[in-house]
Order: sequence, then structure tokens, then C-alpha cells
Amino acid sequence: MAEGNNQKLKILYLLKILMEKTDETHRITMPEIIEALKAYNIKAERKSIYSDIENLRLYGIDVIGEKENKTYYYYIGNRQFELAELKLLVDSVQSAKFITAKKSNELIRKIEGLASQYEASQLHRQVYVTERVKTFNEGIYYNVDQIHQAIAENVQIQFQYFNWNVKKEQVLRRNGAIYQVSPWALSWNDENYYLVAFDGAEDKIKHFRVDKMLHITLAKESREGIDRFRQFDMGAYARKMFGMFGGEEELVKLECENKLAGVIIDRFGTDVMMYPKDEGHFVANVRVAVSGQFLTWVMALGEGAKVVGPEKIVEQMKKEIRRLSDQYQI
Repeated sequence: MAEGNNQKLKILYLLKILMEKTDETHRITMPEIIEALKAYNIKAERKSIYSDIENLRLYGIDVIGEKENKTYYYYIGNRQFELAELKLLVDSVQSAKFITAKKSNELIRKIEGLASQYEASQLHRQVYVTERVKTFNEGIYYNVDQIHQAIAENVQIQFQYFNWNVKKEQVLRRNGAIYQVSPWALSWNDENYYLVAFDGAEDKIKHFRVDKMLHITLAKESREGIDRFRQFDMGAYARKMFGMFGGEEELVKLECENKLAGVIIDRFGTDVMMYPKDEGHFVANVRVAVSGQFLTWVMALGEGAKVVGPEKIVEQMKKEIRRLSDQYQI
């Protein structure tokens, strides 16, 4: 790029230098700014840079100038994202199983670009993507985009759905039959991304792992199930589903030791109905989709929790215990 053209971009390169090379613990002097601009083939005098810095401040950039031992130092103060916030974003990208390792690294590099080069190095030290369990479906981003488009256009979608076999091969469900549902919401649950949709053929709400959906296309038919979703509570739905495994919804009564109060509230929220049974125990009434996943969750709480009602759920728990006993020949 010719020097004359670069001069027109001086204020932009000045902002780039300040954003990359400074933060609250790293400052830059005027001679260092002039030298850094030279690397972009830009000649600048102090007076013009003072004017540019003032214009950046008027624009809303927090450029701070501080005098120390007769020398002025400049740095960016408040940024759009604080370092702690960027670390949270990096952690979220790392922990999301539905984001591939390749895309995780790409996103983290972009997040690092929101910090100074010094803060970016702290973010980079947090990166542990390679050993995490990640999806292999690079098409998930296309899937999400198609789902959002269908919701915006109020139409149904068609797709194929697969499971993995022991050879790590994708095996299409229903022998490759096409699913057609009405998409209504996307939910991040148990580190995976799920589509929550209405299946008009079965007249029920279903959910699908987005990374296991293939060849999504928009259908011509308008979405169905608006009456079911008009008052739909995504948070309540997610709390009922354990690992997003389906099952018959029931109001289950759990008897727990008092020390498990926090566990119950963490899982079901502060609106869960709880009342004391005796000095050391309480009873919680929780509405859940009863599945094997739920039963094993209760078992994992050990002696401190047990299902006490309704009777058919107690029988399901006994049956599951007998199955485990037979499986391990106890």
C-alpha cells in the first residue's frame, strides 16, 4: 500500500497499536507510537497524534495518558470485554462438545484478538482443546444457521439423524428415513447443543442433538405446535430431562438428607417444592421425565436420597437395581 494511502488510515492504525500493545499494566510512549506507525509506512508528528488521540476519546475509546518522570505514557483503559470476561468465553468454547476442535481453536484466536497481546498470552495459556471430547461434525455451524433460518421464516425442516456404532461409523436412524419437524428452540444442555421441536405426526415435543443431524433443508410447510410452545419454558424443560433422555413426565417424591438440599436446588432451581420430614431429612417433589438416566442420578446420591413415590416409579427403581445386581452378579 502506498504511503499516501496509509496516511489516510493513520487514526485506525493508531487505534490498532493502542489496542494490541497496551492495557492497564502495559503503556506506550509517544516516540514508541511514532516508531510503531512507521512499521505501517505512516509518518506522524506528535501534534497530529495528540489530535488523533483526542478524536479517539470523543469516539468513546478510553485512551488514558499519564505523566511519569516528565514522560507521558498512553494505554487503553476500559475495553469492551474485561480479561475475566474473555477467560469465561474461552472456557465456554473449550467445554462445548458440540464445537469441533478446529473451530474451537479458530474461535479462541478471535477472542484473543479482543485483548492486548499481553492479555492474549494469558488466554492462550488456558487453551486445552486437543484432549477434550469434541464433535467431529464440522457441519454443525451450517445446521444451526439452517435451524435459525427456519425459525425466522416459520417453516418446518427436514433432515436425517444418525448414531455411532462400535466401528465409529455413522449409522442413519430409521434406515435413513427423512425426519420432518417444526423447530422452535435451541438449547445447550450437558455440553451439547439440542434442537427442541414439535413432531406433528406424533403430536409431541421432541429434541435432537444438532451435531447428529445431517442434510438439513427447509420444508414448504409452516411450523406446527404454536399452542404447545406459546407458554413453553425452556429452562423448565431442560431441568426435567436428564442428559436430555426422554421419558414419561412424572411428579416424583424424593426423600433426602438435609445435606443434599443444595444438590436438589442446583438441579431443579429454587422453585422446587421442598418440606422437612424430620430433623435430618426433607422431601422434594420434582417434575421430571423419568428415564434410566434419572434413576442412576438418584442412585449416585448414595444413601442420602431415595425415591418414595409414586409407587410405579419406586418399582422402576427396584427393577433397575435388580437389573444392575444381575448384570454384576451380586
